[in-house]
Amino acid sequence: MRRAFLPLVLLSTLVACADFNGAGTDIMPRQNTSDAMVPTTPRTPESFEIESFFDRVESGLVTRGLLRLDGGGPDVPYSDVMLARNFDALAFSQEFSGLSGRLVRQSRSTTMHRWAAPVRIEPLFGASVDARKETKDRDAIASLALRLERATRHPVNVVARGGNFHVLIMNDQELSVSGGLLKRLIPQVSKAEIAYVENMPSETYCVVLATDPAGDGRYENAVAIIRAELPDRLRLSCIHEEIAQGLGLANDSPQARPSIFNDDDEFGRLTSMDEKLLQILYDPRLTPGISASDAAPLVRQIATEIMSPTS
Repeated sequence: MRRAFLPLVLLSTLVACADFNGAGTDIMPRQNTSDAMVPTTPRTPESFEIESFFDRVESGLVTRGLLRLDGGGPDVPYSDVMLARNFDALAFSQEFSGLSGRLVRQSRSTTMHRWAAPVRIEPLFGASVDARKETKDRDAIASLALRLERATRHPVNVVARGGNFHVLIMNDQELSVSGGLLKRLIPQVSKAEIAYVENMPSETYCVVLATDPAGDGRYENAVAIIRAELPDRLRLSCIHEEIAQGLGLANDSPQARPSIFNDDDEFGRLTSMDEKLLQILYDPRLTPGISASDAAPLVRQIATEIMSPTS
């Protein structure tokens, strides 16, 4: 498993009254960030080992022709039928389910979710991220925001303060004490979700949480968490997938190709198909909270129009 979408959207109405024990530790502000407070801890040998591990992972993937940056080409054609089928797989399921107070990787059906309010992306960096990498990450996030806004025709902007979609880039030690920050950014976050982030499995590169407090299919807040130890291509891949998933394509599917929403690591950034999937998601003919069965004829119609434009 490389990436994950935590199902806070389904848990928020249940955990709003949960008993929290103040997860996390004392935190210090990161200079030149928002009012949110980013935990600061010294970097340990384990963090450098994690960085070395992911360097080897990326090198192996690139050697095998994976983490492609071309966005798809003539070797991966797709039709309107495939587009509609993939939308159904990605927009009406989630990767994780709650089980006995824990999060387990178990796909479950859901209604369609997306944002109604403008999306304000605010990057937050742990102290372990050096200035060069921070600048590169900020540039990648800003470029992606423009692309997402074009694809969805929904406002998506990067802000310095007051974000409703935070992107946390932190190393293993910073993540291990991030519970207090997560609670501040998403008050509805559950103990299970905090525990997952603070003890993120080594095989997980990044995760995203999104909230739907009213249970009506409308996201109001999201947090993407990306390991600071990741090298360039894996890091870019996480930025692309987690922010895009946080817009509403909450699942991964082995049948989605060419797509970043596939755990095979073939593509390392959003593809032409992914942009079309986001276009469907934010088409005004679909409404937040719609079921897969009710959406099916509309999705087929929209997919056909996208693949065979009349003008």
